[in-house]
Amino acid sequence: MKLGTLYGIGIGPGDPELITVRGAKILARCRRVFVPRAPRGEESLALSIARQHIHPESEIVPVVFPMSRDKETVREHWAKFVPKVEEVLRTGEDACYLTLGDPLLYSTYVYMLASLRERVPDVRVVTVPGVSSFSAAAALAGFPLGQAESSVSIVPAADDLGKFQEALAGGGTVVLMKVGKRLREVIDLLERVGRIEQAVFVARVGLEGERIETDLRNLDVETPETGHMSIILVRGETEQSG
Repeated sequence: MKLGTLYGIGIGPGDPELITVRGAKILARCRRVFVPRAPRGEESLALSIARQHIHPESEIVPVVFPMSRDKETVREHWAKFVPKVEEVLRTGEDACYLTLGDPLLYSTYVYMLASLRERVPDVRVVTVPGVSSFSAAAALAGFPLGQAESSVSIVPAADDLGKFQEALAGGGTVVLMKVGKRLREVIDLLERVGRIEQAVFVARVGLEGERIETDLRNLDVETPETGHMSIILVRGETEQSG
């Protein structure tokens, strides 16, 4: 029997209207939809965003994604999950896998797809790009990400902010993603290197509680949770002088 097709659909940063026309059309006809959610048990954010585009008769399959950063733990997790996707595809049915933002940018889809291809090398995959969170944040803040020949660096916040500091030293625009509970450390670093005046904080873009802060010093008194689902954009040196 011919294998079904796996569609990895980026549903954007939060606003259902930012889902692409192509993504919405596929969701409207697909009857098996895999939706990632955090292990804490609340409803999948991806599902709440895309629900209005999903066919009412579709089977929704929640996917609990691992919070671990250990590569072996993550690999084992997806190795246990992907047989569910494979089972659907081997019946000849198509399946959709939802991701926030873009599927190929810091997404659980990347790990799931790698594991699936190990099991089913000839699997047919169609990846539908989505609006990235930093693109939406830049649009909301009126923040030019790239001008002329200036560089743009996209860096995830990590326990060690060394890569972020290196990117800042490069002189171009820097996008810091997944800020989370490191917000205070990030603000301190921006102060030390003299770039805090060029930074913009954007949280929960396209969602309830959306926030923009152009003076990051105002975040000094905030709780660590303020950094959840946030991005910091830092203007490059060329843009500063202009």
